[in-house]
Amino acid sequence: MPRPWQFAPHDRGIITRLTREMQCSPLLAQVLASRGYESGDEANAFLVAKIGDLHDPGLLPGVSEAADRIVSAVKAGRRVTIYGDYDVDGVTSTSILWHCLQLSGAKVDYYIPCRLEEGYGLNLDALRTLHEEDPERLVITVDCGICSTEEADLAAQLGLELIITDHHTMDDELPRAACLVHPRLEEGAYPFPDLCGAGVAFKLAWAICQRLGDGGKASPRMREYLKFAVGLAAIGTIADVVPLVGENRIIVRYGLATLLEKCTPGLTFLMQVAGMQRAKSLTAEDIAFGIGPRINAAGRLGQARLAVELFTTDNETRAAQLAQYVDRLNKDRQTVERKIFRQAKELVEENEDWQDAAALVLAHPEWHPGVIGIVASRVCERFERPTVMIALNDEEGVGQGSARTYADFDLHTALTACRDRLLTFGGHKAAAGLRISKSEIDAFREEFARQVASSHQNGRPEVPLRIDAEVSLNDLNHRAVKELEHLGPFGCKHRRPVFAATGVELAEPPKRMGGGDRHLSLRVKQHNKVLRAVAFGKGDWAEELEAHGGPISICFSAGLNSYRGYESVELQLIDWQAEAAGRNAKSAATAVTSPTA
Repeated sequence: MPRPWQFAPHDRGIITRLTREMQCSPLLAQVLASRGYESGDEANAFLVAKIGDLHDPGLLPGVSEAADRIVSAVKAGRRVTIYGDYDVDGVTSTSILWHCLQLSGAKVDYYIPCRLEEGYGLNLDALRTLHEEDPERLVITVDCGICSTEEADLAAQLGLELIITDHHTMDDELPRAACLVHPRLEEGAYPFPDLCGAGVAFKLAWAICQRLGDGGKASPRMREYLKFAVGLAAIGTIADVVPLVGENRIIVRYGLATLLEKCTPGLTFLMQVAGMQRAKSLTAEDIAFGIGPRINAAGRLGQARLAVELFTTDNETRAAQLAQYVDRLNKDRQTVERKIFRQAKELVEENEDWQDAAALVLAHPEWHPGVIGIVASRVCERFERPTVMIALNDEEGVGQGSARTYADFDLHTALTACRDRLLTFGGHKAAAGLRISKSEIDAFREEFARQVASSHQNGRPEVPLRIDAEVSLNDLNHRAVKELEHLGPFGCKHRRPVFAATGVELAEPPKRMGGGDRHLSLRVKQHNKVLRAVAFGKGDWAEELEAHGGPISICFSAGLNSYRGYESVELQLIDWQAEAAGRNAKSAATAVTSPTA
C-alpha cells in the first residue's frame, strides 16, 4: 500500500528569522520550523540541552525509599542481588547498578533468567532459590517486575526483601513489594514518564551515590562512575526504542560522548568487533545497529548472563573472548532471523484472508522464541500493520509470542482487551510479549485484528510519510547537511529530517547491492547536481525504477558518508513516486497545511 506524503506547514517568516538569529543554513531552519520552533532562543534551548537539565532523582516515585533501603543493606553487609532482564535494556540496567554497588563495597551479584527456560521477568522458582541460598539478601529488579503480583506475594511470604524498579505498563493491581520505583507511579509526580529500565536504574544509582556522599552530592569517585553509567544508560535507551526526547535525549546525547572516553574492557572490545574502534564520535545508529544487536543476540539465544559479564569484567582477556562470542551469536541470530522472515512472508502469501486483515498473527513450530521479536518488527514494517509472531511448542501446546506495533497503535491496550485468550502478557504500547495456548491462536487472531480495525477509520492503520521540507538537491551542500547533525541524536519520536525533491532523474541505471541483493544503490540528478542514494532492504525497486524511465519525486534523509578520510553527501532513499503523483501530493499538502508558503 503506497504511503501518502505529508508535508509540514512552513512559515517563510519564521524560517527567515531562525536563519538570521541562529546564523544557520535555511535547510536547518526549515527543519526546526517544521518541528515547532519559532525563535532562535527556543531552538537553541533544544539544541544545547545540558546534562544539568536532568531531573533530580528524588522526584522519581519510590527512588528515595529504594536508595535508603539499599544503602542500609550495604552498610549492614547483606548480599544484594540484582534481578535483571535478558534484553539490552535489562543487561545495561543490571550493569549500571552492579558497578554502583560494587564501588560502594557491597556484596553484590546478579540473576538473569534464561529467556528460553524461564521466560520474562520474575519467576517463582528463582525467588525460592535465591531465598534458600541467602534468606537475608535484598533483591532489586531492573526493567521488570511491575506486573509480578504473585511473585511479590511469594517474596513477602518468604521474608525476602524485594525492591521492584521498572518502566513497563502497569496493571490495575500493583505488586506488594517492599518498594516500587516507576516513572508513572503517582501519576504526574515525575516530569518525564518515558524513561526506559536503564534510565530508571541510572536515577536510582544517582540517588544511592548522593546518600553515600554528603547526602546531596556524590563523592568525586562516584561522580566519575555516574559519567560512565550515563553511557550504559544511553545504550539501553537507544536499544529499547523509547522516545528520544526530553531526558532520554539528554541521556543519549551525553552518554554517546562518554562511551568513547570511559569504557570498560568489554565495551572497548565490543566496539572493535562492531567495527567502531576508530570512530571519533558515536551516533544513536551506531548503537542501534552495532552494539545493541550483539547484546540482544546473547539474551535471545539464552546467554544474557554473559552479556552482563562483558559489561562488568575488568579482565581484558575474558572481555575479548566474550566480545568475540557475542559477535558469533549475532551472526547465528541473523541466519535464524532470515529464515523466519522468509517463512513469515510465505504464511501471509498462503492465506489470502490475512492479507487484508488489520493485523497479523503468525505462528510456526520451527521458530526460535528468542528471535521472533526482531522478525516481528520487520514483518510489521513489510506489511504495514501491527504484528504478533508466535513460536509454537507443539509438545506443550503453548506458544511464546512477541508483538510489535505500527502507526502508534497501543498494543498493550489491545492485548488487555484480548486477555481472556492469553495465558500471560506484558510490555508497553509499542512492544509486548505473550504466552498463548495453541488452541486459542485462531480466535486470538480474529479478536486482535478486530481491536486494531476498530481504532482506525478505514480499518487499517496508516502512517503518512511526514516530510520536513521540499528541497533542491543543490540545497544539500556539505555545510548544510553537517549542520543537521546538531539536531541529533535521532531515534523514536525524533527522527532524522526527511526531505522531498521533485523533477529528479536517474543519472545511471540503479543497482542492487549487499547480501542477497537486498539493498539498492543509485545516482540521482536534478539540474546539474548529482548525488548517490541508497535504499536499504529495497533492492526490488531497481527494476521498477528502471522501467519507469521518466522523472520521479523522491523522499529521503541526507547524511555524510566518510570514505578514506573524504566526506560526501549521501541520500538514504525512503520512498519514490512517479513525477505526477509526487506533484499532486505536494499540491494537496500545500493547499491543506501551508497557507503561508
